[in-house]
Order: sequence, then C-alpha cells, then structure tokens
Amino acid sequence: MFVDPLTLLLPPPPSLPPSLPQDQQEKDAKAKAAAGASGQGGPKRSPGEMRLAKDISELTLSPSISVDFPDGKDKLLDFIVTIRPEDGFYRGGVFRFSFAVPGTYPHEPPKVKCLAKVYHPNLDHDGNVCLNILREDWKPVLSVSSCVYGLTFLFSDPNPDDPLNKEAAKEMTESPRQFEQNVRRSMQGGYVGGTTFSNVTR
Repeated sequence: MFVDPLTLLLPPPPSLPPSLPQDQQEKDAKAKAAAGASGQGGPKRSPGEMRLAKDISELTLSPSISVDFPDGKDKLLDFIVTIRPEDGFYRGGVFRFSFAVPGTYPHEPPKVKCLAKVYHPNLDHDGNVCLNILREDWKPVLSVSSCVYGLTFLFSDPNPDDPLNKEAAKEMTESPRQFEQNVRRSMQGGYVGGTTFSNVTR
C-alpha cells in the first residue's frame, strides 16, 4: 500500500465537538423561545416607550437645553430637562423639570413639574406648569420635543393671560419694570410678596 509521505508531516485534523442529540437541540430552542415570550430575554418595551425612544432619538437640542436620565437610559419614562434661558427676564437661570411619561404616550401628554420654586406667571409654587399642550391642546402628533420647546418659550415670552401665579401675571402686565426686579430677586433665592423662592442662578 502506498503512503504519501506528506500525510505523515501534517498534524491530525482537529476533532469536532460532539453534536447535541436532536431532542436536546429542540429543548434548547423551546427554552429560548419561552424566555423571549416571557420577557426573560430582556425588558419588553410598551408601545409608549417605543414611541418615546424614537422621539428622544430625534430630539435636537440647543446648547442651552439638556436631558438627563437619573435612573439610566433604560428607564426612558422618567427624565430631567434642564433649561438655561439665554435671553428675556429669566436669562442666567437654570431651571430643571421632571418629565413622567405615561405608558399610554403619545395618547396622553407627559406630566411635567418644575423642580424649583420660581416666580413666573405660568408656574405655581408647587412646580405645576401652565402650558396648553400639556393639557387640553395635547395631540398624539405632538412629542417630547414639543413640550421642551414650549417650556423654553415660557421663559422667553411668559404669558400673563393664562396664569397660575396671578400676582406675577398682574405685576408683569401693570408694571413690567417691577416684574423684572422681582424676577431677578427671586432667582437669587430672595423673597417676593412674602414668599421665598429657589436660588436658580447656581
């Protein structure tokens, strides 16, 4: 019998791992399918979370606005928006808003609250915000981006005709100079009308 001398110099072929029996392969496939169906393979997002993820990925912000996820980016439904107005009465301030987005988003608007006590016609002392798109004018075609830009507009152009703080609205309408002085004092943690406000200039 002829033996090729080259075969004596070559290393033996690596041995292949033994294949799983057919029934074991089927069991593994079923286990993976079951894990996916029960959500064990990772968190299953609601339609609202999927829409929110899309809206956030498309969010374009100016340098004066930032978005933070204190619980991590896997927890999309709760986040903080920080606004630093560059002009108007509130320039120089830093205003943080909590966003709590319902699972039914975009059919219901986010719940938004200001995290500081601010002297503003459209904010009350508890941080509630008077912005029409957060209430009766909300539509599913709107988005988080709409809310953020609505908030920035409140600082550049406060609306005394739809107030939560009626005293501030009255002052703004009747005495704009006094209103501006009140805003500057309140932003530094001073008091206006017996109420002490948060220092938002830090």
